[in-house]
Amino acid sequence: MPTPYPPRDDIGQGAAERAGLACAGIVGAALFYLTLARLQDWAFPHVEFVRGVGWIYLPAGARLLCPLLLGLPGAIGVLVGSWCECFFHLYPDDPVRSLAGGLSSALAPYLVYLFALRVLGMQASLTNLTSRRLLLLVPLFGVASPLMHHLWFWLHGDPVDLAQGFVVMAVGDMVGALIVLYLLKGMLALVPARRR
Repeated sequence: MPTPYPPRDDIGQGAAERAGLACAGIVGAALFYLTLARLQDWAFPHVEFVRGVGWIYLPAGARLLCPLLLGLPGAIGVLVGSWCECFFHLYPDDPVRSLAGGLSSALAPYLVYLFALRVLGMQASLTNLTSRRLLLLVPLFGVASPLMHHLWFWLHGDPVDLAQGFVVMAVGDMVGALIVLYLLKGMLALVPARRR
């Protein structure tokens, strides 16, 4: 006798698999962000201009790479990681600033990612991502993220020197992203090529 339930098809299984991969991407991106934040504290403890804004900011590498490699799950992971960093480390006594900081940290790079897809013709698979395009994305990202953060500072009436803070954050985000990119490139060079 046939069962009254329809057979499970590949569509449902594919959706579950995609959801699992998206969740893994979110967790991985959040952990990558937080790892870079701890590395930042260890390697560059004296480069801060003001709390959370420095001449070198390694988590900017995660802000750039995670949306670029993972799309929306990468941006959500950056949001989660940034919220953890803001709420529990940078601004534990300022939940509004923590909320806005996390949103700015995730939204700006995701918008740069969408811009790269739609305007620059980058493919979501990154098959046409060249070194030249990647180096173009670094300054775009380096301006977008500080712009969004400093727009919040201005709207919120934050007493930060907006012009100088913007320059420091832009330089810090670009330098931090480039350090992470080249560290990863160097690490990949150490991995032996697959034998054919």
